[in-house]
Amino acid sequence: MGEEDKKGKHTGRFIFASVALLAIAVLYVARLADWQIKDRSKWLQEANRSSTDTVEMDAARGEILDCKGNGLAINQTGYAIQFNAATVSEKTENQTIIALIRLLNSRHEKWEDKLPIRINSSGKYEFIPGDDASISYLKSKDCLHVNSYTTADQCMENLEDKYKCKGYSAKDTRDIISVRYNMTKSGFSVSLPYTFASGVSQDTVAIISENSARLPGIEVKVTAVRQYPYGSLMPQILGSVGSISKEKYDKYHDSKGYALNARVGNSGVEEAFEDYLRGKSGQETVKFDSNGKLASETVTTQPTAGNNVFLTIDSNLQKVANASLAENVRGARTNGRGYDCVAGAAAVIRVKDFAVLAASTYPSYDQNELSKSSDYYSKLLKDSAHPLLNRAFDGAFTPGSCFKPSVALAALQTGAITNATTIHCTGMFVLGDLHLRDPNALGDISMRTAMAKSSNMFFCTVAYRTGITAMNLYAKRLGLGQETGVEVGESQGTLAGPDERKAAGGTWTAGDTAQAGIGQSDNMLTPIQLATYCATIANNGTRLKTHLLDKVTDYSRTKTVYTQPATKVDSIGVSQQNIDYVKEAMRAVATEGTARHVFSSYGVPVAGKTGTGQTGNGADNVSFIGFAPYDHPQIAIAVVLEHGATSSYSNAVAKDLFDAYFYGKTVDSNGNIVTPSTTAKTTPPQQNAG
Repeated sequence: MGEEDKKGKHTGRFIFASVALLAIAVLYVARLADWQIKDRSKWLQEANRSSTDTVEMDAARGEILDCKGNGLAINQTGYAIQFNAATVSEKTENQTIIALIRLLNSRHEKWEDKLPIRINSSGKYEFIPGDDASISYLKSKDCLHVNSYTTADQCMENLEDKYKCKGYSAKDTRDIISVRYNMTKSGFSVSLPYTFASGVSQDTVAIISENSARLPGIEVKVTAVRQYPYGSLMPQILGSVGSISKEKYDKYHDSKGYALNARVGNSGVEEAFEDYLRGKSGQETVKFDSNGKLASETVTTQPTAGNNVFLTIDSNLQKVANASLAENVRGARTNGRGYDCVAGAAAVIRVKDFAVLAASTYPSYDQNELSKSSDYYSKLLKDSAHPLLNRAFDGAFTPGSCFKPSVALAALQTGAITNATTIHCTGMFVLGDLHLRDPNALGDISMRTAMAKSSNMFFCTVAYRTGITAMNLYAKRLGLGQETGVEVGESQGTLAGPDERKAAGGTWTAGDTAQAGIGQSDNMLTPIQLATYCATIANNGTRLKTHLLDKVTDYSRTKTVYTQPATKVDSIGVSQQNIDYVKEAMRAVATEGTARHVFSSYGVPVAGKTGTGQTGNGADNVSFIGFAPYDHPQIAIAVVLEHGATSSYSNAVAKDLFDAYFYGKTVDSNGNIVTPSTTAKTTPPQQNAG
C-alpha cells in the first residue's frame, strides 16, 4: 500500500472518530438541556427529596384511671437521650456509647439493654437463660444468619466485626454491642432516632448538656414518661410499657403502622387496651444543606394524644384489699398453723354489672421501682413467693367447701335432693376405697344445715347422687373452670372430672366424684372465678361478663368515646325457688355457721361460704366467698389465702372489704386500716347502692 493510500485511510478514520465524538457530545448536550430545561422541575424536586427526611413525632399515651378518675398510670414530663442519625459521628460512635453508659451507671439510671448475651461469673460470654425468642432472632437470617448451635462467644465475634469494637474490655465490648445491636434492630435512621434511655433525671440531663461537644449525635428530648402514682397498688393488672417486640412489629406494622422503635403495652391493661391508649404520631420535615448538615426542622402534622381508659377499679377498695391481705397472711403464718402462708388474693365484683372493683394479689411489687432498675426485676424473679404472678386472675387454688353452693344448685335442679331432703351424717363417709372422716357428726340434717356447718359427709353423698356430669354442667354455667372474660388475661383453672383425669393419664372413680363435691379432687379455681360464681348466685343465676373497663374518653376527658355495657354470658338454668334456698343456706353460714363469729351481728346482712382446701403440700388453703346485702346484693367477694390453715384469716379479709365498701374503711398514711369517724355508719351508705 502506498503512502497516499495510508494517508487517506488515516484521514478517513480521523474524520469518522471526530464525527462519532461530535455526535456523542451533541447527545450529552441535548440530554443536559433536557434535564436542566425541559425536566428542570422534576429533577429539582428529586434533588430536594434527597435532602429531606420525614421524622415521626411521638404522641402522648392515654392515661389509665380508676372509676373515680384517680390516676393509676399517668404521664409526666420527662427526658429521653436519643441518637440522631443526621449528626452522629461514625468515628466516635462507640466511644460516645461507652461514655454515656458509664455516666448513666454512675448515676443509677437505666438504659436500653436488650442483648441476650451476658458475661458470667467466669468472665465468659453466655446466652441469658429463658430469653429464647431474642436468642433465636440474634442467630436468624434477619440478623447474624448463623447456625442454631452457634455459641455466645461466636455470636460476639461476629458482632465485634460488624460494629468495629475490638480492643475494648469484655464488659465495654458487650455494652457497645448491646446498644449498636438494638440500634440496628430498631431501624435506626434519620427518620427513626434511637432512644438510648428514657425517664432520665434532670440532673443527668444537665451533665449531658454540659458535655454535648464531646457527645456528637446525642440529643435530649422532652418526652411523656409513664408514672404510677400508687406504684404498688395493682402492678400485675396495670402491666407495663416497653419497646415493641419483633413478633408485635411483624403483626402490627402493616395494619397499625407501628415503627421499629415504637413503645407499646407489653402486659396487663397497658397491652389489653393498646388500641385506645396509643396516640397518633405526628410528622416533622427535616432538611439538610448540600454538605449534609441539618438546615431546618418543620412540624407538618401535630401528634394526637391517645385516649384515656377508666377502669372499674375503686382505688380505696384496692388499697384495703392489699393491706388486709398483707396483715392476714402475716397473721396466719405467725400463729403457727399457717407456717408456710406467704401469699393470697382477693377479688370484689359489683353484682349489677360484674365490674371488678378490686383485685388484689399478695405479695406484690412497685411498678416505679421496676421501671428504674433491672436489679429489682432480677430480685423479683428470684423471690420464691412469686410476686410477679397475678394471683387474683392467674392463681389457681383448691377451693374446698366454697364449691358446695354449686353442688347444691346442681343437686336441687336435677332432683338428686329437695329442700326437704335430710341425710344422716355420722362423721364418716365410705364409698369403695374412699374413707373420709368428717369432724361434724351432725345426725339427720338438711342442706341448709349442712351448708351452714360445712358437712363434708352430706355433700359427698349429694355429689355421688348428682353425678359428675350434672355437677360440672352447672359449675360451668356458674363460671367455674371457665374464663370470666376479664380483659387482661386469666387462667381457666381446672374443673375436676373424667376428661381432666384422663388427660393427666389417670382414671376417674365414684370416690373422685364425692371428693369433687367438697371442692377437692382436681378442682383448682381462680379468685376471680370464685367471685364471678358468687356474683352469679347473688344475681339470681344470670352470669355477666366480668370486666375491668368502665369507659374510654379523649385525652382531655371531655368526650366519652366508649362505655362498657353489662353483657350477659349465661343463665344457670336453675329455678328461682332453688336459688333462693341455696342463698338462704349461705345466709345461715354467716348467722349460725362457720362464719358466724365475724358476720352474725354485722351491720349489713351477709351471705357466704367458707372453705378449707387440702393442698397435699403444707397447710391447707383457706377461702371465703360472700355477697351483701343479702336481700339486695351489691357486691360479691372472694378471698383465698394460700396455706392459710385457719378460715378466720380469710374471713377477716372479707370483713375488711365489706367495711371498706359499706362503711368507708380506708388505709392511712402509715399503711394501717382505719375507719374514719366522719364516714363510720351503722347502715350502708347510699352512694354505694347497686
